[in-house]
Amino acid sequence: MTKPVVKSSVPTHDQILVPETLLKKRKSQEKARAERNATIEKRKKSNKEKRGVIFKRAETYVKEYRDAEREKIRLARVSKQQGSFFVDEQPKLVFVIRIKGINKIAPKPRKILQLLRLLQINNGVFIKLTKATQEMLTIVNPYIAYGYPNLKSVRELIYKRGYGKIDKQRIPLTDNQLIEDSLGKYGLVCVEDLIHEIFTVGPNFKQAANFLWPFKLSNPNGGFRARKFKHYIEGGDLGNREENINALIKQMN
Repeated sequence: MTKPVVKSSVPTHDQILVPETLLKKRKSQEKARAERNATIEKRKKSNKEKRGVIFKRAETYVKEYRDAEREKIRLARVSKQQGSFFVDEQPKLVFVIRIKGINKIAPKPRKILQLLRLLQINNGVFIKLTKATQEMLTIVNPYIAYGYPNLKSVRELIYKRGYGKIDKQRIPLTDNQLIEDSLGKYGLVCVEDLIHEIFTVGPNFKQAANFLWPFKLSNPNGGFRARKFKHYIEGGDLGNREENINALIKQMN
């Protein structure tokens, strides 16, 4: 006698009915996942292309700096052979450091220090040297030290202590995308672009300098001189120290 076949009341996997809302949710999740993956791949490809452009620009800048330095040496040699002197062009870039506090400051110098964004002691900013800015520096001379930074100083300041002004906030420059988002419309997309624009005082210097938050430097190693509030040429620290500003930047960076 054959046993009757008993059908199981438990539905198999194929027989389970999935609610339509759950199916729609799964489809939307799969679609979002596919779009996200496509966006990631697109971003990776774009970043790879950008890196190539950045490397080429960096190489161009290095060649430009090297050629400019060689040209100076060549002109100096020619001048020496001709028995004359080689006079370099007037520097266009100065780095200004505030080294004196706010006590007993007259209204005019106080206002100029605000315009220069030197609001605290040991704040530093890059400034384009013009007749107007030279007059401003002369007025606030008792409160600042300044000079002509070289490429090494500019690069180390921006890489080590560079912060950008983004949405009125002080943001560290940890990603080239931050620079591109803020200065991309001026053709500046990476840190090397920013350094080049500052050092060469390019056509978009104003936008690049304003993008950089004033540098917050440390007290110099070994402290300032005993006669701090005398002019540099008198053995103090105030005023224009020309190329010697690079030594002070190194001490304070």
